[in-house]
Amino acid sequence: MWRLKKVCHKAGRHAGSQEELRLRRREKERALRQARRDSQLVSKRLLLNEDEEQDSMEITPGEQDVVRLLQQLQHSGTEKEALLGALSKALRSPSAQLTFIKLENSMHLLVSLLSGSDARRRLLAVRCLHELSHSPHASVASAFLPATPYLLTYLSGQSTKFTELCLYTLGNVCPDGEAVKERLLAQGIIPALASCMQNQRHSLAVVEAAGFALFQLLQTKDAAQKVIPMVLASDLPSLLLSVLTPDPEFGLAPAVECAWCLHSLTSSTEDHRVLLAQGALRKCSSLLVSLGGAVGDGNTEQGIELLVCPLLRCVGNLLPSCPVEALSAQLGDVHLVAPLCQFVFAFLQPLPALAREAAWVLNNLTAHCTESCAALLTFNLVPRLVELLPFSQGINTMVLRVLANVAHKKKEFCTRLAELGLLSAITATLKMANQDMVTLSLELLFMMIVNSPQVCKEIF
Repeated sequence: MWRLKKVCHKAGRHAGSQEELRLRRREKERALRQARRDSQLVSKRLLLNEDEEQDSMEITPGEQDVVRLLQQLQHSGTEKEALLGALSKALRSPSAQLTFIKLENSMHLLVSLLSGSDARRRLLAVRCLHELSHSPHASVASAFLPATPYLLTYLSGQSTKFTELCLYTLGNVCPDGEAVKERLLAQGIIPALASCMQNQRHSLAVVEAAGFALFQLLQTKDAAQKVIPMVLASDLPSLLLSVLTPDPEFGLAPAVECAWCLHSLTSSTEDHRVLLAQGALRKCSSLLVSLGGAVGDGNTEQGIELLVCPLLRCVGNLLPSCPVEALSAQLGDVHLVAPLCQFVFAFLQPLPALAREAAWVLNNLTAHCTESCAALLTFNLVPRLVELLPFSQGINTMVLRVLANVAHKKKEFCTRLAELGLLSAITATLKMANQDMVTLSLELLFMMIVNSPQVCKEIF
């Protein structure tokens, strides 16, 4: 069984300022993923230049520097590399970014260098575009229209660093403008991303970047109508699923990005036949089982929740679409009940929202599957679930729904629930101020009385 070692970008880091840059980048990205988990926000990503010294990252040149650098670039020859490096730093200033796109032929100059024969200048030109794409001004995105065909073409290049920059640049600009998104779709960004993930599957940094770019595209306006059908018709779903195997050295990042893409696919449409046919339910469930083992060993503080969250949502969305008679075939020998309960118990205090997500999936599973209800009793998980009924934040109502699912499936389950202390717990929940809890408690009590003579005798 896989065990999470650490959340990092790559195995092995250089000492000094470069390590600090990487750590700063990863901490920022972790915060962005946290925000996405909580609010489903579209977030831009800046790939830090690891070749620079740490103190140079703090430089914020003025607008006049951009004007001067552009003028020098138009007339210089051998100094172009140094000027491009200075321009990329200058473009970290939001005001300088607006100044740059307003200058005549500014983007066309970068595009000419991007499409030139000098590999070093191409890399520096795409670095400038990447810095520009990180702009907080939505109006900057439209300036990228001349550059998009080149950025897409270079996704099939040999340089992983260059490809990474192209992917993060595309991911940053596609949500900001309808015209940019339409142009990218027309120019073939979906097959380009699929080809990139397929050809670069051994470069996890590129796979992570491709997942980020795709997620950004899936969050654009009208994505459900215009983007998702194209994604489902491509090789991307199977490629995304193939990445759901975290690397113990590289970390969780590629799997996290791809899991969020799958979540976007499962939450934006009701027709999940394509994903079910490709084994999405089994793959996501199997990984949750592995992660549940890691959490059971006490591993809850290393960013593992950033992967657990989208996987839970994927499984929770896919379960109602799976016919009951096909559920065993879809899940195979995956035993999901215990890991879901493990997530509920482990995240109850540090991340109650995630505990509620796990309880929601458990509700969907037990509503769908008699075997899962039986497993709760077999593995003696009911007493611990009953202990959660005093908790608030929606966890107690979801747990009560799970227990009601168990009672509804078989008459003998009602007797077992009573024997495990559910009746006394319901007596307490009936006194709660939460109307939903009282209503659910009454419904559950009614089922137990009707289906179990033993419960009826105990009460009356």
